[in-house]
Amino acid sequence: MKTTEELKNLLYKNETVADAAPDAIAAAQDFCEGYKTFLDNAKTEREATAYSEKLLTAAGYQKFVPGTSYAPGTKVYTINREKCVLAATIGTKNLEEGFHLNIAHIDSPRLDLRPVPVFEKTGIGYLRTHYYGGVRKYQWPTIPLALHGVIYRADGTKVNVCIGEKDDDPVFCITDLLPHLGAKQSAKTLAEGITAEDLNVIIASLPIEDKDAEQRVKLNVLGMLNEAYGITERDFTRAEIEVVPAYKARDIGLDRAMIGAYGHDDRVDAYPALMAEIGTKSPVYTSVCVLTDKEETGSDGVTGLNSMYTFHFLQQLCAGQGADYITACKAAKCLSADVTAAYDPTFADAFEPDNGTYAGRGVAIYKYTGSRGKSGTSDASAELVSYLTGLMDANSVVWQIGEMGKLDLGGGGTVAKYVANQDIDTIDIGVPVLSMHSPFEIVSKADVYMAYLTFKAFCEDAE
Repeated sequence: MKTTEELKNLLYKNETVADAAPDAIAAAQDFCEGYKTFLDNAKTEREATAYSEKLLTAAGYQKFVPGTSYAPGTKVYTINREKCVLAATIGTKNLEEGFHLNIAHIDSPRLDLRPVPVFEKTGIGYLRTHYYGGVRKYQWPTIPLALHGVIYRADGTKVNVCIGEKDDDPVFCITDLLPHLGAKQSAKTLAEGITAEDLNVIIASLPIEDKDAEQRVKLNVLGMLNEAYGITERDFTRAEIEVVPAYKARDIGLDRAMIGAYGHDDRVDAYPALMAEIGTKSPVYTSVCVLTDKEETGSDGVTGLNSMYTFHFLQQLCAGQGADYITACKAAKCLSADVTAAYDPTFADAFEPDNGTYAGRGVAIYKYTGSRGKSGTSDASAELVSYLTGLMDANSVVWQIGEMGKLDLGGGGTVAKYVANQDIDTIDIGVPVLSMHSPFEIVSKADVYMAYLTFKAFCEDAE
């Protein structure tokens, strides 16, 4: 008969990183300084791609050339349409024996400008927006906003736009109704209190001097934009301008153990995955890191993972080695890196505590995602879960496993199914996030670091 202490050892222990790996806390603080810099320089998928390319070239990566046979240890990368990053370190084993693939996304919920965005109402100039991804609309009014993106002029030249990030820049804002007049608004549901048509961004309020002109504020806006960027109103039809929070990443709490920022979903997994790839020197299996776009809207389009761009890259890698692509995929493994919901005691009714994932308790595995009856998930095999947990244990990674919340409340999806559909064993893993999809999400630095250690161990694994 086992003793009580022996029986207690049979329990699944979900410990904090501070308890399980106290020596990792200082390393997490250091690692996350680089992550905060990444967040501040990568508020859009274009910016994340450009910043990642700088890191890759500084680390000695060379532009990938299809048809080339690369020696083990060679580092190559390519960029897909300025919105996706693909980087690889060639392994000593032939690709037919498998490759290790880390995938995260670098787009985040936001507001996009409409094709004809500028309008004027009662002496105030506005920009019309179209929300992108699963935003909670009531969270976007009354916070400082910035404009990021590109505009193409009629002559085909491109101009980059970034207004609201410098200390002396103006910022922009969406208004909300004062409580004194908000009785009708307060009687609405949370989802109805602010509608999509209410998400109009104030851009100016001064009119041109000509008192006889119509739309004097709008004309002033267009005049200032033309002077600054040489654009006309028609050029907005050739633009991709994103409205994002104007603030920088900040430490949260007196202990500075958390980070509050816009865009943790999913740059909090993209940065550790990229840094693990950069740090990989002579892997046994070729390591591949993909930072993709369009996950927040379903992964469709030429920069989403539901297209073939990632798999074309893998096919070309195989072709350079004379390796059979189908055989390579069958032997490959993928970590589909995306955030999951951190248990929030303020909203405990949304979670099932025993199967929740918690901020500060390490990187989170989720065997399946989807909604309700596992709809839209690839559901990783027990063999793959066994492999990953064994790898993490062997590398002193603090990890946890769980689900997003109570089953009938909804759910969420990742890119895992698109990789699994290529006959690649795939499992979801990522950092738990508080206030996910809000303009100011919160993560634990310890969890970010444990994600990095996982990606690093995966890239370097020789099993």
